[in-house]
Amino acid sequence: MAHVLSVNAGTARPIAAKSGRSGIDKRPVEGPVAISAPGAGRSGVAGDEICDTEHHGGADQAVYAYAREDLDGWERELGTRLPSGAFGENLTTSGLDVCGARVGERWRIGADLLLQVTDPRTPCKTFAAWMERQGWVKTFTRRALPGAYLRVLEAGTIRAGDPVVVEHRPDHEVTVAMVFQALTLRPELLPGLLAADDLTADVRARVLRRVPVELDPA
Repeated sequence: MAHVLSVNAGTARPIAAKSGRSGIDKRPVEGPVAISAPGAGRSGVAGDEICDTEHHGGADQAVYAYAREDLDGWERELGTRLPSGAFGENLTTSGLDVCGARVGERWRIGADLLLQVTDPRTPCKTFAAWMERQGWVKTFTRRALPGAYLRVLEAGTIRAGDPVVVEHRPDHEVTVAMVFQALTLRPELLPGLLAADDLTADVRARVLRRVPVELDPA
């Protein structure tokens, strides 16, 4: 059964990047953690700090999830241990194809929390500085395993071990990985993203800047 391996939160720490400080160093939290819809530039996870409020946080990026299975693959590729939270994810999951999740998909976690899949993660210089690997942004982009951002539809409290149930899966084929590929190395996929009614306003605007307006079904 799909479940949460860990709930991770980070406090602001110095980092050798332009920002100077970041909350990307996320570590597992023991016990229950409250998740709620955040305001602009804030995390939806209690105790989780965001420093770059212009580019991170807010309703469409309230929670970031990454699959343990994908972290395991990276461990083999990079030859290093990657504990839960290593990619700055709030939820490390098991038994769930996070990158194969469809935009608009809804996850019930535990008894109360309901999340909706929104966007893929875009690698940035802070992520590269945190990983301390030359060419990390290009490496991460080529692998196209971005993990998923989620918005909070119903607030709740969760903890490690809680089951994850996919309550709704849209009938389109637009996955988080497809959105990531379309916005990075495979622009020919861009028109197909418009099949997803639940694309965030930011992604839809980026698509429409690069494809004819008449392709927009809205």
